[in-house]
Amino acid sequence: MTNSLNIDSMVAKIIQSYAKYGGVNRRETENFPNRQNVVSILQDLQWLIFPGFRTAEQLDSENLRYATAVRVNRIIEMLTAEIKKSLVYVVAQKDNSRGNVTNSHCFGLAEKTAIALIDAIPEIRRKVQLDAEAMLKGDPAARSVEEVILSYPGLEAILVYRLAHFLFVNGVPIIPRIMSEHVHGKTGIDIHPGATIGESFFIDHGTGVVIGETTVIGNNVKLYQGVTLGALSVQKNMMNKKRHPTIEDDVTIYSGATILGGETVIGKGCVIGGNTWVTRSVPEGTTLTQKK
Repeated sequence: MTNSLNIDSMVAKIIQSYAKYGGVNRRETENFPNRQNVVSILQDLQWLIFPGFRTAEQLDSENLRYATAVRVNRIIEMLTAEIKKSLVYVVAQKDNSRGNVTNSHCFGLAEKTAIALIDAIPEIRRKVQLDAEAMLKGDPAARSVEEVILSYPGLEAILVYRLAHFLFVNGVPIIPRIMSEHVHGKTGIDIHPGATIGESFFIDHGTGVVIGETTVIGNNVKLYQGVTLGALSVQKNMMNKKRHPTIEDDVTIYSGATILGGETVIGKGCVIGGNTWVTRSVPEGTTLTQKK
């Protein structure tokens, strides 16, 4: 009996903390997207990009179509539900009134966006394949594209970025960040889904790489571990302004380099040496080291 009373008392205190501090994922218009569901959707999306590489199932010409269709239908159903929750939540926050939210309108937008993502999969696959080939070409230790797909954390981070970026630019709140932070926890590579990244992007090793929201990266860019593409100021009034650098085509940035500021442009073909601190633009074709 004493233990039951103690448990009842502890439960009551926890419930009080919910009311005091918030952080509860409620139903209806206050419901937030479910992280576990988003991760499950992400796993199915990764399967569509590289079928058979992340599961034990055997695929052949006869069952590939069926396995793909199963995942497409599951993604559309689950992603529509999660996008709807994120839209309803944001609209409710803006209106400051739960009664003004039009659930059916949010559902229509959510379903349209989920279908659009599925329709974009072939183009996303094309870009991710170029990223994988860039890694094979740029890393002497890589023996095949298949090895890169199976084992390189940089490719997984870029793959998830390209999926999350599609949702981000199509106005989906919350869910792109869940995706990017999930893969951040797995790989140690932090790419904000709002960043703009060109083709044939290569992150070598990758641990500790940070790419901020308003970063713009061109084609054929290569980053090593510990690179930060960040902001000079993290003040809240900098929201919706370009805070992060622009990296033009064919740039290589070695480990530990920090490049900051929305007006900072690293010109085409530059090589930025390791452990450098850059807050001003660098002309194209420059090799920048600590001594210089």
